[in-house]
Amino acid sequence: MVSEALPGYAKGVKVEKISSAIHEFIKANVPGEDILLDEPMCKHTTFRVGGRAQCLVRISSIRQLEKLIPYLKTVGVPYFVLGNGSNLLVGDKGYKGIVLQIGSKMGTAMVEGACIRAGAGLAMIQAARCAQENGLSGLEFASGIPGTLGGGIVMNAGAYGGEMKQVVKEVTVLSDQGEILTLDNASMEFGYRTSVIKNRPFVVIGALLGLVPGKKEEIFERMEALAKKRREKQPIEYASAGSTFKRPEGYFAGKLIMDTGLKGYRVGGAMVSEKHCGFVINTGTATAADIAQVIWEVQERVKDKFGVTLEKEVIFLGDF
Repeated sequence: MVSEALPGYAKGVKVEKISSAIHEFIKANVPGEDILLDEPMCKHTTFRVGGRAQCLVRISSIRQLEKLIPYLKTVGVPYFVLGNGSNLLVGDKGYKGIVLQIGSKMGTAMVEGACIRAGAGLAMIQAARCAQENGLSGLEFASGIPGTLGGGIVMNAGAYGGEMKQVVKEVTVLSDQGEILTLDNASMEFGYRTSVIKNRPFVVIGALLGLVPGKKEEIFERMEALAKKRREKQPIEYASAGSTFKRPEGYFAGKLIMDTGLKGYRVGGAMVSEKHCGFVINTGTATAADIAQVIWEVQERVKDKFGVTLEKEVIFLGDF
């Protein structure tokens, strides 16, 4: 099978250790308890599958990123910036590189009038909750999205008619040269599940979100209504990466998949959800290869039957 990122290793075999020089550099900038060698990536994705990464570093400050990213680029070591792993499938054979995880340690949120200034590691659900508690409307759509703010901005995450481009005023990013830049909404070039950052060597480190004052009770009610819709229509009881495919222009991915006869189609422990065909789920025993095979099969059959190419939302990392 073709890798979309970097080659991995045989399943069940520990990945090659990073060099002592690289390890020492990381240790000089990150506390030892935040450096996880030979780390199983199944612990860090919502699919709950994936092989081991050479090293996973839990990032707690912008300063750490300023040090690590230019260094890794200079020495030619591959790295991948991870949020909550809610849109990621890591191959069973692992990832030969460094995973930089931006999570709760960079998840600050500060209310500034009708705005929220937040760190990239803030969970989207927490951002929506913060807005509601402070009587700010506009983030209700994000109340059920399991990713982090940084990841949500990169892919212009959205649901139920809302998306990040509607609320982002400015984004603070770090270049691979270690330079901090601020991009306004127009500079972000937001599109359907994309932004300028997808094609530039930038890492989101924070953002300013512009919201609208509202009544806490009404905002809460809208969030509860959306949560009810999710429970009724989405297979949230299973591990998945949310919607597996982007919506093709003029169609709905789930309906195309259903009309192709793939409802309930499975390989091993991976399956096209019977509740919503736009979701590929881990029924509990799937491998990354199972999930990848279901995705590829769906793409091929929908293309053959309808001539429509389904573009996946899920990022593939490593070898399968």
